[in-house]
Amino acid sequence: MSLTLESKNLDLLIVVGDRVLIKPKNPQERTKAGLLLPPGVQEKQKVHSGYVVKVGPGYPMPVPSEYEEPWQKKEGDARYFPLQAKVGDLAVYLQENSVEIEFGSEKYVIVPFNSILLLQRDESLFE
Repeated sequence: MSLTLESKNLDLLIVVGDRVLIKPKNPQERTKAGLLLPPGVQEKQKVHSGYVVKVGPGYPMPVPSEYEEPWQKKEGDARYFPLQAKVGDLAVYLQENSVEIEFGSEKYVIVPFNSILLLQRDESLFE
């Protein structure tokens, strides 16, 4: 499934909940033996990798009940348990749970956090 969005400003996108926006890496075009893989085979692989572009706020946590009466005004914003992924991480994820979108003529993938199998963080990229 693919979705096309017209805007070109990536800052306008807000990732919701426990989801991560990933820019897929270019898949391997050849096997280790040197055989060329057609694009259809590359897309059907179960596991893909890419770079984290945006991260949602995390898993919503229930707000502790400070009020005894349901009619009393409750204040406070929603609280979230943050995700491990950070912008710039290389993520290995399951393709079957992801949603592909096209944004500004580039392909991105929205992946639920529980579909991410591995994160590789290179701290030297941020120095």
